[in-house]
Amino acid sequence: MKFWKYQGAGNDFVMLDQRQHRWLTRENTEKIAWLCDRRFGIGADGLILLENRSGYDFEMIYFNADGRESTMCGNGGRCIAAFARHLGIIGQHGRFWAIDGGHEAVITAKEQDDSGETGIRWWVELKMSDVQNIEREGNVFILNTGSPHYIRFENEVQQLDMVREGRTVRYSDRFKNEGINVNLVHLNADGSLNIRTYERGVEDETLACGTGVTAAALASCLYRGMESGQAEIPVHARGGDLAVRFTLNKNGTVSDIWLCGPATLVFEGEIQI
Repeated sequence: MKFWKYQGAGNDFVMLDQRQHRWLTRENTEKIAWLCDRRFGIGADGLILLENRSGYDFEMIYFNADGRESTMCGNGGRCIAAFARHLGIIGQHGRFWAIDGGHEAVITAKEQDDSGETGIRWWVELKMSDVQNIEREGNVFILNTGSPHYIRFENEVQQLDMVREGRTVRYSDRFKNEGINVNLVHLNADGSLNIRTYERGVEDETLACGTGVTAAALASCLYRGMESGQAEIPVHARGGDLAVRFTLNKNGTVSDIWLCGPATLVFEGEIQI
């Protein structure tokens, strides 16, 4: 089986092209978990199937590292858009279907910089689903940006035990059945954010989470007292820098949400399954 490995801000994914041959199905939970295992398989935060979809350029089917199909993955969506361009399915613009509906992507070549990264790099801007409801209690926000997120603003996040903090919330009485992604966020003086994320399904801290970055950016405007208007928020994850631009509406909903950042082809290969 041929595969491709992509990463976006340190979030890494195994990609399979299933337009002509179906290598895996939703029932192959153990096999997908094995492919994502960092010691016995390829190693990744998740695995993504690219398949045909009527009315769209392709469909994205996303699995967490535990092998279970999951909700929308923002960085995975950016990476599969770059993968689709690599395969020649789309050009600079593309439309694909994911578990939370249709998405648009804009892909442009990214100039090499001093980050030390190698491989084919793209800058991908992904349109996310609108957000209708944001729950707030003090410095805690709960919202769904394609996946459910718990956002808590802290004075400092780098020295916290992220796995302990994340598991305390994720396995609390309210969230233990369905799970939730846990994000601890620091608002910098310039309006940018530092973020750390514990992801359900991976059950560990990841270097970045696209839907978490999106959720944090939206919550930060409410945290600062913004009532409506357009914004673009830089977000510094442990695996790299991303940006989120959006429109906060007067009725509290958020629309025209775009998650922006790099996507890199790390390597491709073949593995027996």
